[in-house]
Amino acid sequence: MSANRRVVVGLSGGVDSAVSAHLLKQQGHEVIGIFMKNWEDDDRPAGAPGDDDGYCTSRQDFLDAASVADVLGIEIEHVNFAADYKDRVFADFLREYQAGRTPNPDVLCNAEIKFKAFLDHAMRLGAECIATGHYARVRPVDGSYQLLKGLDPLKDQSYFLHRLNQAQLSKTLFPVGELPKTEVRRIAEEIGLPNAKKKDSTGICFIGERPFREFLNRYLAHTPGPIKDDRGRVIGEHVGLSFYTLGQRKGIGIGGLKARGAVRGGSDHAPWFTARKDMASNTLYVVQGHDHPWLQSVALVADDASWVAGQAPLPGPLKAKTRYRQADAPCLLESAAADHAFRLSFSTPQWAVTPGQSAVLYDGDICLGGGVISQAESAFK
Repeated sequence: MSANRRVVVGLSGGVDSAVSAHLLKQQGHEVIGIFMKNWEDDDRPAGAPGDDDGYCTSRQDFLDAASVADVLGIEIEHVNFAADYKDRVFADFLREYQAGRTPNPDVLCNAEIKFKAFLDHAMRLGAECIATGHYARVRPVDGSYQLLKGLDPLKDQSYFLHRLNQAQLSKTLFPVGELPKTEVRRIAEEIGLPNAKKKDSTGICFIGERPFREFLNRYLAHTPGPIKDDRGRVIGEHVGLSFYTLGQRKGIGIGGLKARGAVRGGSDHAPWFTARKDMASNTLYVVQGHDHPWLQSVALVADDASWVAGQAPLPGPLKAKTRYRQADAPCLLESAAADHAFRLSFSTPQWAVTPGQSAVLYDGDICLGGGVISQAESAFK
């Protein structure tokens, strides 16, 4: 892309998007910042019921983004996408939880808000491209575009971007995707950015850092039911299946409980993990030990697939992630059906494969796309 073009940067208040804007301005582009507000409920008067004191709110993030824009000498616009977010992302998020699955709203947020509603808004401002602070890369190849992992393996965010299509990638820049995070921090300090040492956000894109169950409590019904072990023994009571995710260790509510006799491969003191949910009987199943067979899956089925190239890859050996924080796992793409479903099998069992999460496929550094896990096949029935 030639210099002196208009690029609209999503300024989140964090250091990655701030350095992205700086790098683009250095390259000679006309840079405009936009702060996206995707959630309204943070803006309560202090002390009001549900007040979010102690958590990072959109107000503080906007102040940080505005301070960055001032230092860089660029314009910034505050845009409210909260209505779009509730319609396109949050409604689906709640439906998935109510069905007992564990959705990944950051994936849908990127596809529907940051690279759709935001992109459309930027185009109306006369932008040629948008840019964000994601750790990923875009590579043009023979008139099409590949989505690549970020060069920093500890920060790569291609997993969350796998639903982007060719039209979106053709107008997207990821300036920090070529850099390690340490270099991004160094640049921020060197140019005197006020958020150079701001900690990375770890919260879900619309609720920030507040405790997750506390947030869900506002929206999901509590329907208590039995907690059973893998022998069918009732060992506790859950508060509602929507509040648990597969592989969960903390917050189950049976901490310190000794099993009446050692559980398969475990011991009286082995930690408990959420292993299965039976929606029909409203039963939560837990097992002892990280390596219990119920937590191991040898295959999965995913649907609602989205492929970066616009079509599914050919069946064959690839690699996949079934959760963000994991190494790529060798797998076999067995089929990719016309109804946007596919099946993966693994030579090494995968831990806590969770319906509602994304299965994302890779060919080396190239992110091919993926789908929403609908079924996991356990190594032990």
